[in-house]
Amino acid sequence: MSNHLKDQSSPYLLQHAENPVNWYPWTQEAFDKAVRENKPVFLSIGYSTCHWCHVMERESFENQRIAGILNQSFISIKVDREERPDIDSVYMAACQVMTGSGGWPMSLFLTPEKKPFFAGTYFPPVSKNGMPGFDDILLSIADLWKNKQKDLLDAAQDILAHLKEPENSSASRGKQKKAGASYREQKNADMFHRKQEKAGISHPEIHIHLPEKAVRSFFKSFDRQYGGFGSAPKFPTPHNLLFLMLYSRINTTPNILEQVFFTLEQMRRGGIFDHIGFGFSRYSTDKYFLVPHFEKMLYDNALLILAYCAAYKISGNEVFLDTAKKAAAYVLRDLTGRKGEFFSAQDADSDGEEGKFYLWKEEEIYRFLGQERGRRFCTHFGITKQGNFEGKNIPNLLHGSEILDNFEGEKELLHAYRKTHFPLHLDDKILTSWNALMICALTVLYRVTGDPGYLSSAQKAQRYIEKNLAYGNTLYVSFRKHIRFVKGFLDEYAYYAAALLQLYEATGNHDYLERAKQICGEASRQFSDENNGGYFLYGLENESLIARPKETYDGALPSGNSVMAYCLLRLSQITGEDDYEQMFLRQLHFLSVQASHYPAGHSFFLLTLLMHLHPMPTVTVVLSDTDRKEDILKDLPLYADIRILKEETGEYPLLNGKTTYYACKGHICLPPSNRYPG
Repeated sequence: MSNHLKDQSSPYLLQHAENPVNWYPWTQEAFDKAVRENKPVFLSIGYSTCHWCHVMERESFENQRIAGILNQSFISIKVDREERPDIDSVYMAACQVMTGSGGWPMSLFLTPEKKPFFAGTYFPPVSKNGMPGFDDILLSIADLWKNKQKDLLDAAQDILAHLKEPENSSASRGKQKKAGASYREQKNADMFHRKQEKAGISHPEIHIHLPEKAVRSFFKSFDRQYGGFGSAPKFPTPHNLLFLMLYSRINTTPNILEQVFFTLEQMRRGGIFDHIGFGFSRYSTDKYFLVPHFEKMLYDNALLILAYCAAYKISGNEVFLDTAKKAAAYVLRDLTGRKGEFFSAQDADSDGEEGKFYLWKEEEIYRFLGQERGRRFCTHFGITKQGNFEGKNIPNLLHGSEILDNFEGEKELLHAYRKTHFPLHLDDKILTSWNALMICALTVLYRVTGDPGYLSSAQKAQRYIEKNLAYGNTLYVSFRKHIRFVKGFLDEYAYYAAALLQLYEATGNHDYLERAKQICGEASRQFSDENNGGYFLYGLENESLIARPKETYDGALPSGNSVMAYCLLRLSQITGEDDYEQMFLRQLHFLSVQASHYPAGHSFFLLTLLMHLHPMPTVTVVLSDTDRKEDILKDLPLYADIRILKEETGEYPLLNGKTTYYACKGHICLPPSNRYPG
């Protein structure tokens, strides 16, 4: 018998529509019922490709006894964190306050007024290995609600007060010391101070040392033996790598660059990369990058394409370009719809078993490829009779085989087999923010390769957003089965503006620039905090929750505040308009204070700060009749403001009748040249 989720569009909610738990979506109806019946609310937050969400569903939410307790003593609400990042953010903060950690599935207990008083993540159905059983927790909370309700209400009020503490209360507002700064850094700092004072910032902060502090932190945490930063589990976090690459290019720090390149190579060699069907899994559960958490997310692959493209442009290493192209091939094949839209994720589980889709026995390879081809394939990808994971094999190159190989035919054969025999669940909802990231990735890949197919795919996805996820200047979070779901939050606006700016930079089409300006203007109207700086996660047109967070931490994804800083900086640099410069400086001040406590946790903001302190060169290229734009574009640096003219003008004539480069850096312009002078 279906519950109240049966008419929802979210794949995650629909997965629970036939549970015996009487689930509600997040609606006022559910909370009104809790008030009428004086029951606490059980709030469960997850997403459709989450392995442990599936486990808890099988163990607890399909368990008739546990469902009976929930239905009798609680009002149960299910939330898809990818459709409601506002709810996820607020209650994740509460979970971390109460437990010191967080994750999914997230399990919270609320008052009917939406105030949390108990939280956790995954709970087994009965107590084991020191973990409390979900049934015991439910019975205990039901008893407390009946007999000591005031204690729970008081606890909820205390937690709410903590959540509403001003986020800047502990931030140091004193001016950072300038000791040890180089002459160039000091000059930049003085200029920065003058601009902040012009923007009306009464207590200007100098934070030119934040990037250096972050780099030192990353350097100390680098795993010199296996690559990556920190211990297992290892998350790719590509924006950390992008920041480190830009820092190393500006400050000539080869050690950091070597660490980044080694990490990127190890990720490509390891099982976190799918050597048969391509694309990257969510993260590595071990320190070797061998055993992944097998779900594949659109946003991880988009950000990794950007990182591998940047590494290729710096190093010229074809392995990095090949990796970016293979990650894009995976997305375009398996996560792309008929109209150019990008789906969210593929599950980790097949037939209820995590990773079954990706694991191989040696005899399976021999059966499909034959003895000779099979032997060569197994040797190359480390596949053995005993296996490297639970008696089976995760293909990998960690033992040192060449990364670029000639096994494309064998991979196609094996991929076709597993796709038909062990299908993966596809989360086919279309998210504006993640689609925008993929647009950025494909646009940059076009700039790196000159392949117009990548640009075409990016433009097609952008048109899809305009048609299905935008209404005027209002953006929506997701689209599925002809339904737009929830007016957008800060991330939708910030990420989409960044995608439009990338398209403008690649094409020179001013329509993209104008649309980026409109979207940034709407973001400022809806989300900006004029009194304290920064942008709220949810805006004037969203539902009000028990707290109104401003997310600044660059975790698995760059924060909306960091991406807004990037967009405002680029609009300031591209248009030269003073309003954008003032808005950027205010945002820079706000984020500098936030990042001062843990700079390494704000890498995308620090990337933007570097772009501000060290503006990219500007390059105008005038094409001759014999050269194609794509051929020229792929040879130009990514870190440059590029404009390509199809014919000469009075200001930019051809030199010697050949393609001509006009390059400026800082306040110095070089003589025109028939070769790029960089």
